Amino acid sequence: MKCPYCFSLDTRVIDSRLTDSNDSIRRRRLCEKCGRRFTTYERAEEKPIAVIKKDGTRQPFDRSKILSGLIRACVKRNISTQTLNDIVEEIETEIRNMPSNEISSREIGNLVLEKLKNLDKVAYIRFASVYKEFDSVEQFTAELSKLKDVE
Repeated sequence: MKCPYCFSLDTRVIDSRLTDSNDSIRRRRLCEKCGRRFTTYERAEEKPIAVIKKDGTRQPFDRSKILSGLIRACVKRNISTQTLNDIVEEIETEIRNMPSNEISSREIGNLVLEKLKNLDKVAYIRFASVYKEFDSVEQFTAELSKLKDVE
């Protein structure tokens, strides 16, 4: 495994354990060259999932895109990175349990919104405003009204 700091290939595993969800192994590694530690995750390779974008193109599923969207939506909110990683795990599990190996980006966005609705209303609105491409104040207030009606 290549060190993310000095790019040396001389690293060793110093600790291994199952993640809380028991679907991957977390490994702590030590770079023999620079002495820094880093974490890697090992998981079983599963069927490839294709994401159908709005323009009809297909891309491989990338869980890091969901995580980066969640992080942006949760900026300055009191939500831990572990909580966001757990949400990504739940969403990926739901997607992998679907009968098809294709999913639309719209469906993924809806899964994310459903998780955020239960977690943090401000993060929900932030994500929704980008995901649903609000272009007017009316759309924004309509989404706020729907969210308020749910409470």
